[in-house]
Amino acid sequence: MVIGTCVIELHLPGNGSLKDKRRIIQSIIRRVQNSFNVSIAEVGAQNLWQRAELGMACVSTSQEAAHRLLSSVVEWITEHYPQVELIDYRIEIL
Repeated sequence: MVIGTCVIELHLPGNGSLKDKRRIIQSIIRRVQNSFNVSIAEVGAQNLWQRAELGMACVSTSQEAAHRLLSSVVEWITEHYPQVELIDYRIEIL
């Protein structure tokens, strides 16, 4: 059993309130959960209007499959949410 984790740092330019940020982040979380077999949650920068940190985890039978799945989620977020800028992401395989 292989566990993959990923932390994604996002910049949300133009957000003027935490309410706007929460709307976007909750949309991302819901859609990722519906499209991919991963656990995802907001794990940091929760009180900052224009920053977000999302954490994801998956379980797989191989390191390659876990890495490929988490990379696919990062690509999907950047493609489907052009108003969100990807700052950085880190994938770890345990």
